[in-house]
Amino acid sequence: MKFKNQDSPINLLGEKIALGESKKLDFNFTNLFTDTKVEIPVIVERSKYPGPTVLITSGIHGDEVNGIEIVRQLISKKINVPQCGTIICIPIINVFGFINKSRYFPDGRDLNREFPGTNSGSLASRFAFHFVNEILPLADYCMDFHTGGDKRFNAAQIRIETKNTEAKKLADIFNAPFTMFEPLISGSYRETCSKNNIPYLINESGKTLSLDKTMAREAVDGVIRVLSHLEMLNTNITVNEAHHKNIVIEENTWIRASRSGFLHIKIPIQKWVTKGENIGSISDPYGSKRLSIKAPNEGYIININHAPMVYEGDAIFHITTKTIH
Repeated sequence: MKFKNQDSPINLLGEKIALGESKKLDFNFTNLFTDTKVEIPVIVERSKYPGPTVLITSGIHGDEVNGIEIVRQLISKKINVPQCGTIICIPIINVFGFINKSRYFPDGRDLNREFPGTNSGSLASRFAFHFVNEILPLADYCMDFHTGGDKRFNAAQIRIETKNTEAKKLADIFNAPFTMFEPLISGSYRETCSKNNIPYLINESGKTLSLDKTMAREAVDGVIRVLSHLEMLNTNITVNEAHHKNIVIEENTWIRASRSGFLHIKIPIQKWVTKGENIGSISDPYGSKRLSIKAPNEGYIININHAPMVYEGDAIFHITTKTIH
């Protein structure tokens, strides 16, 4: 594979960064009502030796803090200092949402449905446009970190589309507990990477507004394995092999609540369940009614709704229906 930025300085956000240089830049494209700048830190580490450029991001949804923690650890542990090439880290893309503990941009839009954006659209669309045109073109590879949304706890997983052989190769090396084949979502960052022929990995680990030490460590180790494969990993960093097998999910389905009430979970995330197994129940708040939730098929539970109360029709479990071990 031919890399984009071998020997030459890169031009990023109005600054030239040569091989061997480190820079902390601010991606600023708008201000608050108070005319205060919204600063989005961009941490750039370039080796003195040429190589690929890896763009590592999180916080597209401002409340998905476990993804932010993963990128924070990469920087804190100096895993982002490459042996060759360039690593660009943006721990918090949606600073607006992060400050407000919200998934969304101030205009109420989901940034991950606004890519590649336009320069004359909504605030989220304009942000996506500047990101895609000013930062993304430098990347040879992308890794982006998320969690489940709206109190839904995701098992640690990598998501790729079925026919992307390069992404599948990287997913195998990352070696999360699960790799899930998922169609591209219109307006997503993943779709934009795909259309620009940039190999990418999207990691999902945990739930919103919550830190998970084990999942963060697993994801950091996955990044280390990918950087080692690309021959970018600093020799001071240890490569840890995964203590789990990677399970490829080809098909999955949601189990939805058949009535409203209190949700009681009976099983842990990632559990293999059998058809008809009791995995939870829904009760009324008065102690008179209780409905058992049975697994509709055998499979792994890859998402659990942690909301204490649910409405009829709410997604409460995500279960695999076809896997490759």
